[in-house]
Amino acid sequence: MIPEIIQHKAAIIAQLSWISMFLGFHVLGIFVHNDVVTAFGEVEKQILIEPILAQVIQSASGKDSYGLGLLIASIPTCLDEILLPLGPTDLMAHHSIALGVHVTVLILLKGGFDARGSTLMEDKVHFGYGFACDGPGRGGTCDISTWDSFYLATFWQLNTVAWLTFYFHWKLLALGQATLSSINESGVYLMGWFRDYLWFNSSQIINGYSAYGANDLAVWDWIFLLAHLCWAVGFMFLISWRGYWQELIDSILFMHLQAPVLGNIWQGQYYTPIALSIVQARFIGLVHFSVGFILTYAAFIVGSCN
Repeated sequence: MIPEIIQHKAAIIAQLSWISMFLGFHVLGIFVHNDVVTAFGEVEKQILIEPILAQVIQSASGKDSYGLGLLIASIPTCLDEILLPLGPTDLMAHHSIALGVHVTVLILLKGGFDARGSTLMEDKVHFGYGFACDGPGRGGTCDISTWDSFYLATFWQLNTVAWLTFYFHWKLLALGQATLSSINESGVYLMGWFRDYLWFNSSQIINGYSAYGANDLAVWDWIFLLAHLCWAVGFMFLISWRGYWQELIDSILFMHLQAPVLGNIWQGQYYTPIALSIVQARFIGLVHFSVGFILTYAAFIVGSCN
């Protein structure tokens, strides 16, 4: 079975690539379009796509709020209150989550299929789990080691989990306020997610310290801020091209040695810092990103529920 799958790996990767590109382009394109027209005050020009197929399925299951009529008249309407109404926001959120899932699977499959070798680098198996960005000594072979596939897939998986939790949490918050109008109106463009979900629900925890003193959220306020710093620092390590850290440290060392006092304190001929490798830097970046994301969102959840 495995040899047959590997024999058709080009077709599998091609199909997943096309699906991922379609999802990515149309989801991001609609979000950007809606952001632009909203910014120019022409909200009526937004692209709003109703999830008709999902509405038909819900209607057939017993939900009658869409006015579509039950496909089978004998099905009771007891599920009408259980099934939340779906609209354009739900379609965009579901397609965004689908994009994250497909890209994660694509990266893992590509890394698995090419773990031992590929057309670009037939003897990859001899270079181990992770190797330098240049492949080594081969131009244009960044992000092709098995380690690169793992860290990229984990990065996308965390993003997908974030989109999934954002969507369901906002849905539950809106439901708790007895109205879904906020998510239905603001969830079709990116600034709506930033403004009406993230920023609006961050106000409580940000005010853990205020001009009037501290409250019970003060500790979570510090966790929120420090976890943000940890999460943001992760990008600095994740996006680390070959030689960047070595050049940065060498530049700092050179400037320090130009000052006589600092030169005497830090003798470069006795100790010279060694830059992180690409594999090490991306591991540190992945840890920062993962820990920062989990702690930031945990503090956000606590603050939004108060």
